[in-house]
Amino acid sequence: MENQIIKDLNWRYTTKMYDETKRISTEDMQVIKEALRMSASSINSQPWKFVVIESDEAKQRFSKTFENNFQFNQHHATKASHCILFGNKTHYTKEDYKKVVDVEVSSGHLPQERAEDMLNGAFAFAELNSDENGFNGNWTKAQTYIALGNLLHTLTRLGIDSTPMEGVDSKAIGEIFAKEFEGYECTFAIAMGYHKKSEDYNFGLPKARLAQKDIIEVL
Repeated sequence: MENQIIKDLNWRYTTKMYDETKRISTEDMQVIKEALRMSASSINSQPWKFVVIESDEAKQRFSKTFENNFQFNQHHATKASHCILFGNKTHYTKEDYKKVVDVEVSSGHLPQERAEDMLNGAFAFAELNSDENGFNGNWTKAQTYIALGNLLHTLTRLGIDSTPMEGVDSKAIGEIFAKEFEGYECTFAIAMGYHKKSEDYNFGLPKARLAQKDIIEVL
């Protein structure tokens, strides 16, 4: 298929080894950060926080989180150009949502006279996904995965390799990045950069996906 979107999806793969001498440009990082900011979420909740691992000091901190678990991903912390830790708020409140509604008003997206109705009406969906203690982390985590999907395609358009990682130690990240993730949990991350061709066994392999007829039903 000649469509550029399909070409992008065929080009992207999960990188297994990065060339630590190659860095993502400042300009591309600005695009990456803006793409994260522009990601969609239920009721426009934006219940997330993204911690960009860029400096050597931050890379060493991230590397330490792999000391007890998921060591197979540890090298990405220092070899990749950048990593991003995805945090989702565990107890997303109406006060959190009010900040979003205020921005919707100030941006001109929402008329001021509709703000209160939006705050009370739309937030009911968050309440439907909250338990008796106000925990709605499963719902906010689902929103944060939308941002990951958006980022994967953004990186592909930029020609930047990536490795989404669920193999991270959430508890260790919560301890080592306690200041950054207060009120949030981090259960996945992404490494980004440029692959090291001579050592990346996953590079250049054909795609292995189920056939459309096995996963898509048109009614």
